[in-house]
Amino acid sequence: MFDHLTQRLTRTLKTIRGQARLTETNTKEMLREIRLALLEADVALPVVRDLIANIQAQALGEAVIGSLTPGQALVGVVQRELTAVMSDTQHSGELNLATQPPAIILMVGLQGAGKTTSAGKLAKWLREQKKKKVLTVSCDVYRPAAIEQLKTVSMQAQVDFFPSTPQQQPIDIAQDALDWAKRHHHDVLIVDTAGRLGIDEAMMREISNLHTHLNPIETLFVIDAMLGQDAVNTAKAFGEALPLSGIVLTKLDGDARGGAALSVRHITGKPIKFIGVSEKLDGLEAFDAERLASRILGMGDILALIEQAQKNIDIDAAQTLAKKIKAGGFDLNDFKAQIGQMRQMGGISNLLDKLPAHLAQAAAGANANVADNQIKRMEGIINSMTPLERSKPELIKASRKRRIAMGAGVQVQEVNRMLTQFTQMQGMMKKLKGGGMMKMMRAMGGMRGSKIPDMR
Repeated sequence: MFDHLTQRLTRTLKTIRGQARLTETNTKEMLREIRLALLEADVALPVVRDLIANIQAQALGEAVIGSLTPGQALVGVVQRELTAVMSDTQHSGELNLATQPPAIILMVGLQGAGKTTSAGKLAKWLREQKKKKVLTVSCDVYRPAAIEQLKTVSMQAQVDFFPSTPQQQPIDIAQDALDWAKRHHHDVLIVDTAGRLGIDEAMMREISNLHTHLNPIETLFVIDAMLGQDAVNTAKAFGEALPLSGIVLTKLDGDARGGAALSVRHITGKPIKFIGVSEKLDGLEAFDAERLASRILGMGDILALIEQAQKNIDIDAAQTLAKKIKAGGFDLNDFKAQIGQMRQMGGISNLLDKLPAHLAQAAAGANANVADNQIKRMEGIINSMTPLERSKPELIKASRKRRIAMGAGVQVQEVNRMLTQFTQMQGMMKKLKGGGMMKMMRAMGGMRGSKIPDMR
């Protein structure tokens, strides 16, 4: 989402050089470029004005110390101010569940913003991260299949679901679900509400009545980051009608310009608590303003990458593979397992998105032909092989290649390419077995501790 803004800011900050201090003169042009970059990203005008004024006030007189360039010094100022505009005095990623169970969470927002999916993601997050017993219920009696959709995502999230029908009244559904949650000792009740294509009086009245009746401890406004400045206006309308406690910003993996993420907290005064980073049920992250500001400025989010690896990589399987490599074995079954783990972590594009910009560009350049759709094709090719062929790739000659290609629906050249990539991986694994890992670690040692990208 932030690619364009990141590129524009990075390019802008590269141009200050050779100065010992940030002054009004040498930052004037940079501030103008930063203002244009923010406006192009669809950041609300009042937010841009405040942000630029704060950057200017903080930057003037900022000493350029040590080995930092003026561009790097300004990056530090911009990062602090971006963090401030998106953050809150509260811990944004924390839910308030300090109440007699069940803690009620009311999900509100326009139709299509991703409320139902976010309800499922949040239920999964609460079950896995907070070890809570969760019940979900849909009070959306207007949208076709809304109730079935929540039932499906609740099953996938492995949480309990309270059934309802379109013939019932929303308040009756909510009360029945609350009674059930109390009797069955649920810790959290997540209530999904109806949305509309636009804000209308009937919608606001219904949600307001639900809120009054349930008195939820958290009222989360789910908003589509791709709405741009309209997101801010919608958030304001909901904020005036309901005592919102926080915001869930969805579709940050989309191709919008990212302005909503920088605007919505500043305009509404409500903290962003979660962000949706993929369509998968584990694609919900507790919001961290400092880390998002780093990603916007091209510094990457290595912490998120590590957390993602810890969450998705099977440690037992990794240890088994390590033993196998040590014994000198690495076959196509292992290769497929590594591809599968990469896909579980969101694919190559998702991994590159969390790397610092200069590393991501280098990685993308080195692997220009390795796209996520090719990863899927590689899996398909391996799936078309027999168990014997996977364990003994050297058996795969011309006739077998033709059969495999036909089974996978690809050209023989694709099979050859995949086998070449496997051979390269196999060679790399042999080097690791022979102590190559230490050489790789020493080569990477120079990158440790570097937070600010090279702006020279």
